[in-house]
Amino acid sequence: MKFVDEATIRIEAGNGGNGCASFRREKYIPFGGPNGGDGGDGGSIYFTTDTGLNTLADFRFKRIFRAMKGGNGMGQDRTGKSAEDLIVRVPVGTVVIDADTQEVIGDLTDIDQMLLVAKGGVHGLGNARFKSSTNRAPRKCTPGSPGECRNLLLELNVLADVGLLGLPNAGKSTLIRAVSAAKPKVANYPFTTLYPNLGVVRLGVDRSFVIADIPGVIEGAAEGAGLGLQFLKHLSRTRLLLHLVDLQPLEGTGDPAENIRSIENELKKFSDDLYDKPRWLVFNKADLVPAEERDVQCKHIVDAIKWPHRVYEISAISKLGTEQLMQDIMEHLERLAEDVDAHEPAP
Repeated sequence: MKFVDEATIRIEAGNGGNGCASFRREKYIPFGGPNGGDGGDGGSIYFTTDTGLNTLADFRFKRIFRAMKGGNGMGQDRTGKSAEDLIVRVPVGTVVIDADTQEVIGDLTDIDQMLLVAKGGVHGLGNARFKSSTNRAPRKCTPGSPGECRNLLLELNVLADVGLLGLPNAGKSTLIRAVSAAKPKVANYPFTTLYPNLGVVRLGVDRSFVIADIPGVIEGAAEGAGLGLQFLKHLSRTRLLLHLVDLQPLEGTGDPAENIRSIENELKKFSDDLYDKPRWLVFNKADLVPAEERDVQCKHIVDAIKWPHRVYEISAISKLGTEQLMQDIMEHLERLAEDVDAHEPAP
């Protein structure tokens, strides 16, 4: 199924049922009094996360969601039936935004998380509610209130611990195939990856993390070149970025140092938060460079860009250096988790 990461829908909660104006009429009871019942509450609309979904493709075909209205009140003090709530399933990682005000209503990042997105209308009151010592035969009743209606923008940001970043054909898909069970398409032409892929890297019992591969970013992406920056948002939740660089770039694709700078510029244009994320430099296809030249070439690039963070030399296709890289990533994520636990207040 086609990967869809944005959708616009309309939701309409149910209206509350109207109250009833009615009087008790029975033989030999001349003053039966009011007996109009209340209406029922309208159905609310909730979003809930479903691990079986990984795109918003279902919302291409159904864009309007309506909950049922509450039943009207009736005579003999009968209350109208309240409508059932409407539950809409969405993928984990969905951000719900009010399309008219741009207000973020909720961010669904947990399994089985529920979010109220439209409140159903409140029931109206029957005339029995208005009986008093001074008004023994009230004819007043109230209508149910309308349910909330909203236009929503849904954005799916994949949940991953590590994100792969780089130019097309840097070897991102090959790396995710080498270290996980994911099988993204791999070919010798640019933009083989057209949508994000996720893979789980398992290093032992209770030691695993999720890695995300997005389509390659090229210079000018902020202005719409290539696939633009539409998929960079999928790296916003990651805790670490791996910037893959091809040590043997295709002819005419530029110098590796210049390619690194161009990607950094596109990151800066997209988001300061993403630019400031921890980022490691990973030189890929190292097996294509003679061993005596490899270190010299990598050092030349690192010095040219004044890279201050970690640097690795790997070959994704032959798995050279990938095991050590994955181990270091796991240790880095575990340290981050320990830091978070240490700063959390005691219960």
